Amino acid sequence: MKTILVIEDNLDIRENVAEILELSGYAVLEAANGKEGVEAAQKNIPDLIICDIMMPGVDGYGVLHILHKEPATQNIPFIFLTSKSERSDFRAAMEMGADDYITKPFAGNELLNAIESRLRKSELIKKNLSTDLSGFNELVQTVSGTQTMEDLTTRGNTEDYKRKQVVYKKGTHPHYLFYLMKGKVRTYKTHDDGKDLVIDLYNEGDFFGYTTLLENGVYKETAETTEQSEIVLIPKKEFEDLVNCNPAIAKKLISLLAKNIIDKENQLLGIAYNTLRKKVAGALISMQKKYHKNLDEPFIVEASREELASLAGTATESLIRTLSDFKSENLIDIKSGKVIISDDKKLAGLVR
Repeated sequence: MKTILVIEDNLDIRENVAEILELSGYAVLEAANGKEGVEAAQKNIPDLIICDIMMPGVDGYGVLHILHKEPATQNIPFIFLTSKSERSDFRAAMEMGADDYITKPFAGNELLNAIESRLRKSELIKKNLSTDLSGFNELVQTVSGTQTMEDLTTRGNTEDYKRKQVVYKKGTHPHYLFYLMKGKVRTYKTHDDGKDLVIDLYNEGDFFGYTTLLENGVYKETAETTEQSEIVLIPKKEFEDLVNCNPAIAKKLISLLAKNIIDKENQLLGIAYNTLRKKVAGALISMQKKYHKNLDEPFIVEASREELASLAGTATESLIRTLSDFKSENLIDIKSGKVIISDDKKLAGLVR
């Protein structure tokens, strides 16, 4: 049974809300003012808090501020219940980190729908979502709502890109968050000797370019399409508003960035110390994990030898020789110049 804390100085309203919640199967805690509410939240750690704004002593904003400073209570879903209905009041509440804002008078179903929605989102945040972009996308859609997510991508400009067209260049300043509607994109760095090292691969439904937006610096790599693509350019401010107004999304981004750092360290170690066979096998498996959609059919690598070599961190000639060895071992097949993975299990075994 979920526990909800109701902080409201008006006795009639507090009892009315408590009755609605109890009839709906929730356990209810009550507090008559902000000070009591803070103490009750710290002692009991409820699943959700409903709080009035205008109260004597510590008002609703103060309650939210205090609870958000403590790790034990900062992630509790928080709904303001108030008679203040000005847009500026609503925005102030959301910018402080409130999850919802319900104005008095309200209908019982309106309150219950808001509670159920916030509890569902809270459960998702507690889940161990994958720390890759799919986990981030899932969190954004759930925390912000499907319509908000659609708005974010539809408000941006959709641009068509040809194959091998640069999306952004190393050393330039960011102005957009990029959303890949169709196609494939890679990010890479170029060594002084002219060789490219692939940093990341992106597929349909992925965001990219967000790291530099968060750093507020310049791009440290170049992004380029590997096939004809459609990309949504989402203005920088839209992205910043999304992150600033949703602490859960900000935390997920930090988690994602931390994993990216670990992945990059492992990639560099692999390039430095792995055998040539292991590098090439790793590049092929990486492509398969990112782009293989129809699991009932063998994966066809849609990449040139040069692109595969840059992903593996080796010379093109060395890659070609290794692919020939893999073909003779029946790990891959090559038809019309395209690499087809025949035995992904054995190929993955080379990477371990």
